[in-house]
Amino acid sequence: MNQLHTPNASRNQEARRLSFMGSVSPAVEDGLGRGAIPRMARIGVVVAVTAGVLLSAGPAVAAPGPDAEDKQPKPPAGMSRVGGVKLGRPGIQVNLTPGVPALPKQVTGRSWVVADAESGQILAANNAHWRLAPASTMKMLFADTLLPRFPRTQSYQVKPGALANLGAGSSLVGIKEKQSYTVHDLWLGVFLRSGNDAVHVLSQMNGGIAKTVKEMNARADELQALDTHVVSPDGYDEPGQVSSAYDLTLIARSGLQKADFREYAATPRANFPGEAKKGKKREAFEIQNTNKLLTGDFDMPAYQGIAGVKNGSTTHAGQTFTGVAERNGRVLLVTVMNPLVKESHAVYREAGRLLDWGFTAAGKVKPVGELVAPKSAEPGGGESGGNTVTGGIGEVEGNGGTGQIAGTTGEGERARAAGGSGAGGAGTALAVAGGALALLVGGVLLVNRRWPLPDLVRRRRPPQG
Repeated sequence: MNQLHTPNASRNQEARRLSFMGSVSPAVEDGLGRGAIPRMARIGVVVAVTAGVLLSAGPAVAAPGPDAEDKQPKPPAGMSRVGGVKLGRPGIQVNLTPGVPALPKQVTGRSWVVADAESGQILAANNAHWRLAPASTMKMLFADTLLPRFPRTQSYQVKPGALANLGAGSSLVGIKEKQSYTVHDLWLGVFLRSGNDAVHVLSQMNGGIAKTVKEMNARADELQALDTHVVSPDGYDEPGQVSSAYDLTLIARSGLQKADFREYAATPRANFPGEAKKGKKREAFEIQNTNKLLTGDFDMPAYQGIAGVKNGSTTHAGQTFTGVAERNGRVLLVTVMNPLVKESHAVYREAGRLLDWGFTAAGKVKPVGELVAPKSAEPGGGESGGNTVTGGIGEVEGNGGTGQIAGTTGEGERARAAGGSGAGGAGTALAVAGGALALLVGGVLLVNRRWPLPDLVRRRRPPQG
């Protein structure tokens, strides 16, 4: 297995990110602007976008020369075919028929995926199933697995030794032993500051690191994220810890079905409890999201329409990022792993360029694959003939409003993962479009074909007057 080694990078670079800067995105005409970044009381409001507002491309950066490319690890000749045969091939996969815009030139990520979040169609990909170090994007799987376990108002006192095994150079939110935090505080630490300390405390609440890792691997298997193997729940570099651009996109799509996941992923900044001292009021300090497409930075604007999801950076992973954004009613997911150029905020700039392309190409380009459904959403995978939604995630595809689930068998997907032949399954991870469209009949959840990213992610017009 090939992984990148970047000797000059810290083990977990989130700990050394630049200080927070407010959004420098230009205002959008016709009243649909981002405006000021909302505080916690208004975190659900993420602003409307138009197709004319694009991420600043930044300075032109030359791609690595032939000699540099020759020294880079190469993707396997044959990879998993989950989601479609083309996704198992090395190199860029895209159907550039007449009328489809060309892919952006300044994209050097060794692996990336652009997908429609609602239909599950993959519009283009590059080495989609290459197993690489994921860095803190692994925290998306951690959150998707553990978020339903604990009420957000539950308080927990950190036990001595809970932070003893943090890796050197870990990104931290600033948790102290023998101090109490709510579950809500801890998840803010995970999503905003990529805090490995918050991950370890939540893992301790869950019964320990080993149990949490086992459950994360089981969750990855249920999602058919078969390129993913978890060794450390925080994404810290460990031998054998891998994922892929395809899997990270699949995991993000699953996580975004959860309201809390969407909220935390879209939170630009929040207050976090400081250390409690005897006889003094406990103070709080502000933490900022390290996702620069969400917050912007001094040399780049926030991406109009962005609503999360998670970034990461370690020695072996380089920079990694999965994001979700909406423009003109279309919602896209993008994952970029390990850009090869030394450009400021390279992973964000490349993700933005791919999103720009995706919004322009969507509806014109023929997909090269799809994001598959979880095993429980396949025919026969649930208790009521495969129609039961498990884990609170309505990831099933309706068929004409009948409640029947379209998809391929688990054996077919596993065969493709092993390199077998055949196209990707037709089942896509879809959910309830709204309470008015979901019917509970005899304990069976009937769904339509629309996968929702509700109000937190959907753009809203700002109040008038």
